[in-house]
Amino acid sequence: MKPLSIQLYTVREVAKDGNHLNVLQQIADIGYKGVEGHGYGLTPAEFRKVVEDMGMSVSSYFGGFPDPDKINEFMDTAKALGTNLTVSGFWVPEFESVDAIKKTADRVRPAVETLKANGITFGLHNHWMEFEMVEGKWAIQHLIDLVPDLHLEIDIYWCANFGANNPAEVVRTYRDRAHLLHVKDGPLVKGEPHVAVGSGKMDIPAVLAEENPDVTKWHVVELDECATDMMEAVRGSYDYLVGNGLATGNRTP
Repeated sequence: MKPLSIQLYTVREVAKDGNHLNVLQQIADIGYKGVEGHGYGLTPAEFRKVVEDMGMSVSSYFGGFPDPDKINEFMDTAKALGTNLTVSGFWVPEFESVDAIKKTADRVRPAVETLKANGITFGLHNHWMEFEMVEGKWAIQHLIDLVPDLHLEIDIYWCANFGANNPAEVVRTYRDRAHLLHVKDGPLVKGEPHVAVGSGKMDIPAVLAEENPDVTKWHVVELDECATDMMEAVRGSYDYLVGNGLATGNRTP
């Protein structure tokens, strides 16, 4: 079983207006072992101390894409947060055609090489567009063909592309390059909000069973928006995953 983290984008609304320390403490009290991200006006080192004082760690750093003019800051941030697992992502235009993907690869390749040389694992976080078909292949496969050392933070919900793909097959296909999994649930209907993990259409146990335990380091809950109270969904997701032996936490549900 992998330790359970949460992407802080999930709680962006409840943590705003200075409520971040309270929300972080709630996350710690629920039992999460880690958080993905940082911020709230704190330096990375300050943020790390706050999180560790609450009994958690920073599982991974999700930042803006580390182009050459930003890569040193990207690496410094990850190191200050105490993690070598880093993530970034793109949007629809970067995957809409083979030519667009080639241009994306030209950005990704040097970043992957530099980060790898500095002991940092870099993964791409997907949405649905990376798992649409482009000239006979998933768009993400074109990118991997061009950048073979690319790791992934597979978002198991988005990769289903609203039912077009089997997310268990996706994880099985890319299990040897998925150092992180974003675990979310919902109705698999575009534009509809997410729900607590375990209460939607996703077969979570089947998907997580396909990961490579020697490669995947964390399961990371992320709910972009929710059909219910967000903190209730954060707790419900934890209770489902830890209670069913699909992740480990600091508290028994």
